[in-house]
Amino acid sequence: MAAPELVQEDSHISAESSVTSSNSPTQTHPETVANGNLNPHASSLPADCHDGTSQMKSSGLSNLLKQNQLINSLSSRLQRHCDYIKISVQEERANHLPDEWWKTGVAFLYALFILIFTTVVIAIVHERVPDKSVSPPLPDKFFDYVDRVPWAFTITETNGLILVGLWLIQWLFLKHKAIVGRRCFFLIGTLYMYRCATMYITTLPVPGKHMVCAPKLYNDSMGKMWRILRLISGGGLSLTGSHLMCGDFLYSGHTVMLTLSYLFIKEYSPRWMWWYRWFCWCLSASGIACILIGHEHYSIDVVIGYFATTRIFWWYHTMANTHELRRAPNNYLSRTWWNPVFNFLEGNVQTTVPIVFLSPLALLSSCKQRYRMVEGGRDE
Repeated sequence: MAAPELVQEDSHISAESSVTSSNSPTQTHPETVANGNLNPHASSLPADCHDGTSQMKSSGLSNLLKQNQLINSLSSRLQRHCDYIKISVQEERANHLPDEWWKTGVAFLYALFILIFTTVVIAIVHERVPDKSVSPPLPDKFFDYVDRVPWAFTITETNGLILVGLWLIQWLFLKHKAIVGRRCFFLIGTLYMYRCATMYITTLPVPGKHMVCAPKLYNDSMGKMWRILRLISGGGLSLTGSHLMCGDFLYSGHTVMLTLSYLFIKEYSPRWMWWYRWFCWCLSASGIACILIGHEHYSIDVVIGYFATTRIFWWYHTMANTHELRRAPNNYLSRTWWNPVFNFLEGNVQTTVPIVFLSPLALLSSCKQRYRMVEGGRDE
């Protein structure tokens, strides 16, 4: 009877131990002695050690999770920050140098209108030029020391055509040609508008008796109109035989074009093209000198033309390239009458225009793309 009771007690104890282990959060394996009974001192010690180990493991896992979360958050923030910088730079460049071709078109119409108006003023002034026999040429110090060379003025117009052609080619390959183009058109129109005012206010006699002026038409409006059209068609050049009228002396239009072409070529060409700049400077300087050598203008005409062109060019580009001046309270350049026009043309240009040229293939592809856009708009 003792043996079955012992077996029954052992089974009862094992059942209780299994129930206790199932209810505990951590399952333990209690040590037993050789006779099969449980050792209470041995079973309690490993349970405490196991709880400490589990706590250490859980704390280690939580630390690893926190570190992984920190690393992931830092990497995601860094990635977002890098993406934001890239996008902002692209948007900054796009927003600070917009093309705005419609503004360039407005500046072109302004220059075209002033050039046509200049021919009208020349036709008016021509009727007021005094006769050479009545009013001889005014004394000029340069003419006193340098005799007239008949073919000198041909060199002037040839150099002018070369400079204008070089600037036109250079402008076509510029990346930001829209901004540079409206600057050029505005300066041309403004300088020739000043020229209309000066030659209308003060009409000088011819600078030399060699000059042949067309006869005066007085009240013949149709004849004056044909002269204006002939002057426009020939570009106002003596080489084309279109400029037969006198009176447009103060100040020299040839000096304006020679100087302005060189200033734009120099301003928008890289420094390593120093040989190109020097070549254009020689063309401009020799062309201006030949105006005086040919006795086609008084010295004062050339001097005023040079000073008017250079000062307006430098004033405009100083305001365009120095953005702090635009809103400075002590900016006296903002008191010019053309400051509102400047703000209209340069209002969205927030940085200095870089000198970047397009390759011929890139220029051709951009022209094709714009042509396709125009054709697509027509088809719609």
